Amino acid sequence: MQYHNSYAKLDPRLYNKQMPTALDNPKAGHFNPIVAAQIGWDQSSELMDNWVDILSGNKVPEDFEPLAMAYAGHQFGQWAGQLGDGRGLLMAQVIDKNSELTDLHLKGAGLTPYSRMGDGRAVLRSTIREYLCGHAMSALGVRSSSSLGFVTSQTPVRRETVETGAALMRVADTHIRLGHVEWIASFAPDLLPSFTQYMIETYYPELTTSKTPVADFIAAVVANTATMIADWQLVGFAHGVMNTDNLSITGTTLDYGPFGFLERFDPAWINNHSDYSGRYTYQNQPAIGHWNLNVWMMHFMQLSDKVLFGTCKERLDRQTLATTLSEYETHFMRHYQHGICRKLGLPWEGLGDLQNSRHQYQRSTESINTTLKLAFELLEIIEHNKLDYTNSFRALMAVLEPGSHSHEDQLLANISQELSAEQQTLWQTWQHKYRAHINEQIALNDHRFSATQVVEQLTQANPVYVLRNGMAQRAIEQAQAGDLSEVDRLFKLLSTPYNVNDMAKLTDYTPPAREDKPLVISCSS
Repeated sequence: MQYHNSYAKLDPRLYNKQMPTALDNPKAGHFNPIVAAQIGWDQSSELMDNWVDILSGNKVPEDFEPLAMAYAGHQFGQWAGQLGDGRGLLMAQVIDKNSELTDLHLKGAGLTPYSRMGDGRAVLRSTIREYLCGHAMSALGVRSSSSLGFVTSQTPVRRETVETGAALMRVADTHIRLGHVEWIASFAPDLLPSFTQYMIETYYPELTTSKTPVADFIAAVVANTATMIADWQLVGFAHGVMNTDNLSITGTTLDYGPFGFLERFDPAWINNHSDYSGRYTYQNQPAIGHWNLNVWMMHFMQLSDKVLFGTCKERLDRQTLATTLSEYETHFMRHYQHGICRKLGLPWEGLGDLQNSRHQYQRSTESINTTLKLAFELLEIIEHNKLDYTNSFRALMAVLEPGSHSHEDQLLANISQELSAEQQTLWQTWQHKYRAHINEQIALNDHRFSATQVVEQLTQANPVYVLRNGMAQRAIEQAQAGDLSEVDRLFKLLSTPYNVNDMAKLTDYTPPAREDKPLVISCSS
């Protein structure tokens, strides 16, 4: 691997250098060859021979520089003060095969100065959930951390009961969170100029020559965060704990705790048992992203008229930051609307394209508006009838080409069986309008795309499989009994979530019964 441990060279107030505390009698859990290839973890190297010992903290390669990061944050809307890596260590930074800086972060590595009342450990159930979900989100095309692998052990860890200790090597483009800036602003404000310069040089190097690099950096974080959350909404993902210390500066999904993919579609579903007010429900995620960015960006007013990059000064006031933040909704809505059109199989063309004639522009805008109207009508039907979010969109293939897709034909039949006579009429009316709109768009676009191409886009935009909580729970229960075969099966299944797979079980795409109480996930991990 090509090491580039740049964070370890920053001011030592930002971290605590230390070795991990080893797990007892570690055993292989699962290894991710996709991530290994990406970061240059050679399958024939000494690293591979010792991966279990490395991930369990029993062996630290020579080029690793383990450290625990200091950061702060707002948790559930309240200032929580200093937080930091309480059970994780940034073990190393490497340059991946795309020449991108990548963090290797060991979760479950033992006590650090930031552990507070914790024990520095992770348990097997949460480790498996994070391992599978990071992999699933990456395969879905959502920017996300993933993992090199995880190990289990004989180290007992006490939560509500005594559980099996485990460790996970998380891999992400960065572990710098919004909370890092909050910590610096509160506890080491003199570091804000140099740390801001590091963030820009390292993660947004194209901005180093800008006349307003800090404002442009903030704007880029706003755009990337909006895009990430729009992607969450499109795949029906609820993060569950969107504290400022759980959002990264690159718009990459971090910290899989009490997450859940929506099944019986309820935008107000509380999936985190600690979220008593429902602050972090699916429907609130876009607004919480805005709130977190607003809290974060105000600290940069301290940089007004400070020199960065040798000579650059810029004026940063509340109005400048407010203007930058005002673009959040625009970025979110454009990305979400683009995505929801794709989920209905229709292209997003012409809107805002000044090369088009006025007539083309108007026609394209009307087409998109009609598509969006159909999308929101479909969401109303799904929500009103508590239908499965993922299956309902995937079933559109059968709406357009009945009898041609056996899996989707079954999904469509299942939906029809769940509807009352009144709702069945509304559903049939919506399908008629949807088919008519598709046919109209094919004709208006001079047959530049066909019904077959629409179905291809439906296939590419709507997954067959997401990591349902029931799937994860079954894998956890088998793993706790010593059988990791279900983890391996789900890993393979979720590697290609847009393709129907013969290894799938009925439970991989069947929602819970209507009368079942939705699963709520504990934060204790």
